[in-house]
Amino acid sequence: MHIARLRALGQNYAFIVVGVIFLCLLVSAGTRGAPGVLLTPLEQAFGWSKATVSLSAAIGIFLYGLVGPFAAALMDKVGMRRTLVGALALMSVATGSSYFMTEPWHLVATWGVFSGLGSGCIAVVLAATVSNRWFATNRGLAMGVLTASTATGTLIFVPALAALSEAFGWQAVVLAVAVGPLVLIPLVLLLVPERPSSIGLRRYGATEDEPAPAHNGEGPLQLAIGSLVLASKTKVFWLLFATFFVCGFTTNGLVGTHLISLCIDQGIPEVRAAGLLALMGIFDLIGTTLSGWLTDRYNPRVLLFFYYGLRGLSLMYLPFSDFSFYSLTFFAVFYGLDWIATVPPTLRLTNEAFGNRIGPVVFGWIVAGHQLGGASAAFFGGYMRSVQGDYFAAFFIAGMTGLVAAVISLMIGRKRSEAQTLQPA
Repeated sequence: MHIARLRALGQNYAFIVVGVIFLCLLVSAGTRGAPGVLLTPLEQAFGWSKATVSLSAAIGIFLYGLVGPFAAALMDKVGMRRTLVGALALMSVATGSSYFMTEPWHLVATWGVFSGLGSGCIAVVLAATVSNRWFATNRGLAMGVLTASTATGTLIFVPALAALSEAFGWQAVVLAVAVGPLVLIPLVLLLVPERPSSIGLRRYGATEDEPAPAHNGEGPLQLAIGSLVLASKTKVFWLLFATFFVCGFTTNGLVGTHLISLCIDQGIPEVRAAGLLALMGIFDLIGTTLSGWLTDRYNPRVLLFFYYGLRGLSLMYLPFSDFSFYSLTFFAVFYGLDWIATVPPTLRLTNEAFGNRIGPVVFGWIVAGHQLGGASAAFFGGYMRSVQGDYFAAFFIAGMTGLVAAVISLMIGRKRSEAQTLQPA
């Protein structure tokens, strides 16, 4: 069915677009979570240490975050749909090629560099682009759902990949991850237009036609770099960057990459351990929605204080728990609720400090800090496991960073005067 024939849905067609992009974000995030499943199988198959495998995961996570602001420039230049299709194809080819790897640098190149570049184009910046282009009202709802998918995808797909690994080996995981993006390419081409006006529609909730986007002398790449330069001169940027660094360090970097391996060390089967991540994924949807509701009503600094503080204490507790069914289930439910609950208050504080014009771009750079933290923890966890023989110190140290981030959250200024004076005319 040609996309133009679906115009009968009217403005509700925006939700079709959200549905397809939701799937793309799920697959992209699931790709980033796959190295956590491959840690032990690749160690057994090739003799590579967990530090070596973790390095590829760290590079992928880092690029996943760093590419965001530049992906926005590419979407503006060549189009969102072309960028999305190209990124899906790159992810598929990169991960599929790892089926033939024999050396550690093959792993770093496929799962680290090229997969990281592709998945980085299908992340928060894509969610923001879709929300802005397709929604005049209910934009927060759309952004919330799409943002939640990035964490939920990591947590829900991992158990299935773990089952594949246990039954058929690491090669089955590689092939499954490679097929996912490939299947989505036809859906994007058929169902995702560049803009609502491309098929004669208005944004959801818009009451009148809107003019075509104006392009001034400042290109998107210039805006991305210029916003970083301006924001880096403010204290509030570095405080937000530091807290989001810890957010990435304590979620997808450490727990997302190493929780399964930690549980295996304690004699827990891989599939059962991966089920904990799936449980986190389910409660992540609840936690993110609830956090957005709370952010509209309460001081975001106080919310961040509790989010990071409780997260830090739970990480410090986990290594000393008895790893029973009840203690692990409690940890999974609690950590799922808190997984990306930090996103809504962090985004609100960014907009308060930098305004609507450059706030979203600055948030893209803060998200890069999140992924830098995740990359650091992915490597740090593997290194500590290789050196000490267990994960206890890694999780305890990560818990301490959560407590530090809780204190920093209360230091974030309320006034926009410093940032406003730096805003471009």
